[in-house]
Amino acid sequence: MAKIPEHIAIIMDGNARFAKSKSLPIKIGHKMGADNVQKITDNCIEIGVKYLTIYAFSSENWNRPQEEVKYLMDLLYEYLSKESSELMKRGIKIIVSGNLDNIDERLKNKIEQVEELSKNNTKLTLNVAFSYGARQEIVDATKKIAVAVKNQEIIIDNINEDLFKKNLYHPEIPDPDLLIRTAGDLRISNFLLWQIAYTELYFSEKFWPEFNKSELLKAIDNFNKRERRYGKR
Repeated sequence: MAKIPEHIAIIMDGNARFAKSKSLPIKIGHKMGADNVQKITDNCIEIGVKYLTIYAFSSENWNRPQEEVKYLMDLLYEYLSKESSELMKRGIKIIVSGNLDNIDERLKNKIEQVEELSKNNTKLTLNVAFSYGARQEIVDATKKIAVAVKNQEIIIDNINEDLFKKNLYHPEIPDPDLLIRTAGDLRISNFLLWQIAYTELYFSEKFWPEFNKSELLKAIDNFNKRERRYGKR
């Protein structure tokens, strides 16, 4: 019987390239990508995945054209607004990971509202990495620990991997078992650098809007063919 990963993380790449391949505006590619989140989330619930982390907007994405950035901000707001009742019906707990300092108050309030509304749901935790960068997460954790040392709440000798993990954005989420990246690029792009130390990596040639349940099951089948030794023999 196939082992289902408890936690799958996805770098949802290729929205713009998909749109261009179909002679569509980039905005349509992003919209289709957002719609695909719901489908893959439902697929994960159906097959028994407990945690799904999606890379929705990186800290580097702020450098994109301002019109595209604004559209992505509006898209997340629209998604959270329209899907909040559906998230509740489907038992999805939603959390957002990232540095939200640059996000406007309207979106920030919507994120807080949906997180509070869904906090007791248990079917699946959907972790949206938004305005997220793994290096920034590590820097932020380091700052928290430095402040704790300065305030004499801990001593240097208390600092270990467990303490560091507790200071990441969402330490309650287990590390991913499987990381999927779509659209053919073979890199991590500053995503979950601490958490993926022993995560299995899978790269799909499909653009994110065309990544479906069949492709998800293909990734899980590939995952099941691997032996996870965590450095042991």
